[in-house]
Amino acid sequence: MAGNTFGTLFKLSTFGESHGQAMGGVIDGCPAGLELDLGFIQSELDRRRPGQSTIVSQRKEGDKVAFLSGLYEGRTTGTPIGFLIPNLDQKSKDYEQIADVYRPSHADYTYQAKYGIRDWRGGGRASARETVSRVVGGAIAKLILKKQAITINAYTSQVGDIKLMKHYRQLDLSKTEANLVRCPDELIAETMLNRIEQVRKEGDTLGGVISCIISGSPVGLGEPVFDKLHADLGKAMLSINAVKGFEYGSGFDGVSMKGSEHNDAFSVSQNRVMTVTNHSGGIQGGISNGEDIYFRVAFKPVATIMKKQNTINSRLDVVEMMGKGRHDPCVLPRAVPIVEAMSALVMVDHLLRSKTNLNF
Repeated sequence: MAGNTFGTLFKLSTFGESHGQAMGGVIDGCPAGLELDLGFIQSELDRRRPGQSTIVSQRKEGDKVAFLSGLYEGRTTGTPIGFLIPNLDQKSKDYEQIADVYRPSHADYTYQAKYGIRDWRGGGRASARETVSRVVGGAIAKLILKKQAITINAYTSQVGDIKLMKHYRQLDLSKTEANLVRCPDELIAETMLNRIEQVRKEGDTLGGVISCIISGSPVGLGEPVFDKLHADLGKAMLSINAVKGFEYGSGFDGVSMKGSEHNDAFSVSQNRVMTVTNHSGGIQGGISNGEDIYFRVAFKPVATIMKKQNTINSRLDVVEMMGKGRHDPCVLPRAVPIVEAMSALVMVDHLLRSKTNLNF
């Protein structure tokens, strides 16, 4: 199975299945001498882990990471960083009913068709459990970005039809972690939470949108033509389970504007070019312009629902099934750190790639 490695210079390869012995990964290309803040890395994992509240999967995983290589006396050595996260709370029996059944809107059928075999226990490799390894890689990437004063803040901006209409500059993003939904507006967060609880009791699920802002990016990140910065961010986001859409800057709303309205106006402050507006989303020609990079990521409703549905089995018979086990009624709260992690991986990779360009 190809496609398990992400990045060009800063590479993350992940391995493991939802109900296997462990999840893990290898980070290659991390600069030597970086002091790893293990407490910070674990805190990022805690933001993603299941069982942290009543509105997420109740699977009980501590998600404690163990580093196997690439470190000496707490610092990176420049060699591959291997890490492992044990799976401790698998309940494979919850999935026995779908061993021969293809769940609607899951990867069951496509994996079977492509490989001739599938691990039906929790979705195997197709499970969002795989993202735990991305969070480890993203946490290390964040430590590198911190030294360059680059920050990444994602938050839930929509759940179902409940939208946070405020511009991100009107929000106090430090409040994102103050509630279970990870929305920095307390009133909207409470409405979102109530809606998720209501839908969960109905045995159904919700989708939504996560917004992300990258601040402090230097000018010049991005590699035209096919490795534009926004193209790599888009690929990173669309590789996350349940993601159905990505837009940056003005996105789809920009199509209703005239060019005279959409073009960014420039100003100069302390010999630094700045934009008065930022419809470009901090990226022009695929290269960062030094302004905030901002984008939105759309997540579909979770495909596993606790309601009866018609589907087919491996013999192509129409059968009835209903979801069973521990599942998120809405992935948004746990997906916030995943969006940040993938953003960090892209930014560090392009930061390192920019060092190979000599500008005489």
